[in-house]
Amino acid sequence: MSKETALIVGVGDGLSASLARLLSREGYGLVLAARNTGKISALAEETGAATIACDASKPADVATLFAGTPAPLRVVIYNPSARQRGPISELDPEEVRRSIEVTAYGAFLVGQAAARSMLAQEPEDGVRGTILFTGASAGVKGFPQSAPFAMGKFAQRGLSQSMARELHPQGIHVAWVNIDGGIRNPGRSEPADQPDSMLDPDAIAQNYLMLIRQSRSTWSEELSIRPWVERF
Repeated sequence: MSKETALIVGVGDGLSASLARLLSREGYGLVLAARNTGKISALAEETGAATIACDASKPADVATLFAGTPAPLRVVIYNPSARQRGPISELDPEEVRRSIEVTAYGAFLVGQAAARSMLAQEPEDGVRGTILFTGASAGVKGFPQSAPFAMGKFAQRGLSQSMARELHPQGIHVAWVNIDGGIRNPGRSEPADQPDSMLDPDAIAQNYLMLIRQSRSTWSEELSIRPWVERF
């Protein structure tokens, strides 16, 4: 591990992989967390990262994750979310509960643990660290047949806003990133008649790095990212 650590929670082969590669190139020691670490073993080898199995909706898993993450912890990124689509009259209550646990409660558990770790460490140039939550347009407007995702993302956005107001004055940068569009992950591409209609994960990662590097005199607490061709 290098001097400073970045932790990415909910790692897959899309945006999280782009973030891992970028932060590795920037010199961070990486910890990658996923429910199934076997699926990210190649990424971990490529980036020199440690991996820890974690279901972010379980307090014991989150406690184990942070106990195994080296200090100083300067960056924490929360990516997990869960969708349960369907008419409101037909949704399975247990599946809805699980969706909210992953998207919102897990964000709280990881955000709380990250805040505790960063508050306990010495600041560098007045900054203790950065906590970023990966949001979606569902946290700004609810879409038909997508109530569980909207509930989770609205809650996540409120959590981030509250944390930002509390923690910014204590040297911890907190921001929610509204990913307002589909991501061009491996195996996905734009329709032939809609070029440039999806977001490049490497380009999204550069925006996360911009937030991490922001001067505390101009900290953002929310950032919206969307394809340039999209009407909104």
